[in-house]
Amino acid sequence: MPANTTVDPEDIAELIGRCKLATSVSEFHGSLVGYISAGGSFPGDSVLDALKFEPDPAPTADEQAMLTRLRHQTETWLADTDLSFMPWVPDDEAPLRERVEGLADWTRGFLGGFGLGGSAEVVTGLSSDAREILRDMATIASTDAEFDDDAESDEVSLTELEEYVRVGALTLHAETAQRQHPADGDTLH
Repeated sequence: MPANTTVDPEDIAELIGRCKLATSVSEFHGSLVGYISAGGSFPGDSVLDALKFEPDPAPTADEQAMLTRLRHQTETWLADTDLSFMPWVPDDEAPLRERVEGLADWTRGFLGGFGLGGSAEVVTGLSSDAREILRDMATIASTDAEFDDDAESDEVSLTELEEYVRVGALTLHAETAQRQHPADGDTLH
């Protein structure tokens, strides 16, 4: 894979399978986004080490480079003022139950990554809105889906939850980034 190629979910699915990682693509992506959003650093530049994944076998040099590209790609998407960031969850063509499980996996990963990447100062310094987003994500991550007889209503509800999670991740990233890198003239207290 060329060094400037965008990493996509299929690439990560192959890595997860080959390296026998105990995760899904959605959970992996959520973990990375949560870790970055909390301000986590990447010691040794290893995404898998930072996220506490234990590959067996270890990723190849090309796979390590792909993970580094994914990290930078994700950082760029999260900082994009056009809000183009999207969680990696199953697409609209997948069965509803699979999409709901994918969103739950993504939020579980996000919460785990946020916990790994953040410090006590990050968590205690969060606004009440940010803390509410984390509580809501925890509810989404731990809820068993119940479906109505009205599939269209379920689709609408899932779309609303996906958008809430997407905007919530962007909000948390922006809040922690602002505190870590205040604008010129701003002072942290």
